[in-house]
Amino acid sequence: MTMPRTLYLFCSAAPPVFDVAGVIEAAQADGWDVCLGLTPTAARWLDGSLDGLAALTGHPVRFDYKLPGQPDVWPEPDLILFAPATFNSVNAWALGLTNSFVVGVVAEGIGKGIPIVAMPCVNAAHVRHPAFERSVETLREAGVTVLYGDEDGFVPNQPGEGRPEGYPWHLALTAAARVLRVTHAR
Repeated sequence: MTMPRTLYLFCSAAPPVFDVAGVIEAAQADGWDVCLGLTPTAARWLDGSLDGLAALTGHPVRFDYKLPGQPDVWPEPDLILFAPATFNSVNAWALGLTNSFVVGVVAEGIGKGIPIVAMPCVNAAHVRHPAFERSVETLREAGVTVLYGDEDGFVPNQPGEGRPEGYPWHLALTAAARVLRVTHAR
């Protein structure tokens, strides 16, 4: 019997986060042991669902750093998927600003060589800010697979045109499996 692969699924506060239970179930059906991490705002948005999400994954949902000396409650990840990743999270990550748990883990994950896939969820006005493209390029140069800007990634909506049902979660999960296969083939 093969051991399940551990996926850290990290989410920022963007409307597709409300579909995270279905994403967890899809990842589990593909053989992943899922640990869910949220930005503080995403945790606030999902506050009424956190216990159910912990039961679904079998792990506590994390949205804050543990205290020094506390044991880690999650297994080590085989891969981290950060989706949806907001404008703020992408830019903070690229700059190394680790004031939130999930951004701190992915920033450290780059240095640890953990395979990371990220898919932004930003509107077209945000991506016109010059920092965003630089941040995406910085993360790609650091080895992060960023699903943005082509047929295999997220295409921004116009401001106020949110279509969370159109967020391509399936592309993120497919990319996670592909990146893990490529990483283990090396």
